[in-house]
Amino acid sequence: MSTDHTGIEWQKENVQLGIIGMGDMGRMYASKLSQIGWKKIYVCDQPSNYEKLKKEYEGTLINVMRDGYHVSRLADWIMYAVEAEHIDRVVAQYGPATKIGSIVSGQTSVKQPEIEAFERHLPEDVHIISCHSMHGPNVNPKGQPLVIIKHRATQEKLELVRNILSGFESNFVELSYQDHDRITADTQAVTHAAFLSMGAAWKANNQFPWLVPHFVGGIENVKVNVALRIYSNKWHVYAGLAIMNPSARIQITQYARSVADLFKLMIQEKEDEFRARIMKAGDYVFGSLNEDHVPILLDDKLLDEFSLSNVPSNGKRETNSHLSLLAMVDCWYTLKLNPYEHMVCQTPLFRLWMGITEYLFRKPEMLEETIQAALYRKEIRSDDMEFVTCARGWAECVELGSMDGYRTRFESTADFFKDMFADSAVLGNKMIAMISKNMQKTS
Repeated sequence: MSTDHTGIEWQKENVQLGIIGMGDMGRMYASKLSQIGWKKIYVCDQPSNYEKLKKEYEGTLINVMRDGYHVSRLADWIMYAVEAEHIDRVVAQYGPATKIGSIVSGQTSVKQPEIEAFERHLPEDVHIISCHSMHGPNVNPKGQPLVIIKHRATQEKLELVRNILSGFESNFVELSYQDHDRITADTQAVTHAAFLSMGAAWKANNQFPWLVPHFVGGIENVKVNVALRIYSNKWHVYAGLAIMNPSARIQITQYARSVADLFKLMIQEKEDEFRARIMKAGDYVFGSLNEDHVPILLDDKLLDEFSLSNVPSNGKRETNSHLSLLAMVDCWYTLKLNPYEHMVCQTPLFRLWMGITEYLFRKPEMLEETIQAALYRKEIRSDDMEFVTCARGWAECVELGSMDGYRTRFESTADFFKDMFADSAVLGNKMIAMISKNMQKTS
């Protein structure tokens, strides 16, 4: 009786899996693969971390190797979970040692440099099937998009990759690496730029937004919690996506330009021109939605419970300009992007961002309050001015391609908010779970 090498139970016992790079995502993959029953898992990080990692995983199914050479010689499937800016150097070092017939993957958020590194440094008898979990390491992968990129491989190897990743219970999305980078630029890059600008503006104003009335309640809670969630992560996660993806640069630059253009109309109180621009952009993005379209966010009152604020609410919210949201829709319109085309690759943060933007533009009374606040509520003008400055600062940093500058800006703001990261993480996970549950009900 012959053995079925395509059966997943046989594969779990015999196929050797390797992970090069044990940062947050590498650890998440190693732990998840072990939990779902893969018996032969080999991992490594920088040689200086070898003894520490070996002690940490002692007594588990995760075998810590001294370096990437040892992983590459053993593994039938190898995932490079390293920073995008280092992918070429790491693959150049360990790639030539890859076992004949193995599958090589990567977890970077920008695929063009990764694929180019694989083509440049891997032997021709190695298969290339990359992947990208469209969420952070602390998000439950169930139901989240997981992109699979079959670049150079047989169908048999693709089926093996699907089997390896099937236990994540994610939604597989098969794309080319070019489409992946275009879609992540359209969704993640500008979303991150908006939240990074919010955080930097609050820091510049020496504000903790949960203590400021017009930043508390409803969709404001999404802004605060997601901004803090981003700043609680590693800077390189966002820097690589923004700086190494050419499409991302275009969109981040346009977002900063939209922020500035709208602000100029606001301070001149050009109501007719401001309103016309907002309505035209809103109609482009949201005008084609059917009447039976189920909104991502059913009611912003559901978000009230996710506040970091201890300030008592009097039941009446202070109006805000929502310049960050208005500029996002203006940016999409200017670049002729339809964000709904990319919902198949939505990240949890993009889903939240789309949810609050859609909610604002599809609630006429709320949108009108926002327009009036943007034009005439002068007491919030200084907040908007600082947001304009920070949006431009981030765009210039990306345009210059400065990893060091990006890191400095990111870490100085993160340090300002660090005491609230734990609380915001709890609330952020609850928000993501609520929105995900709503999406599953309506899909």
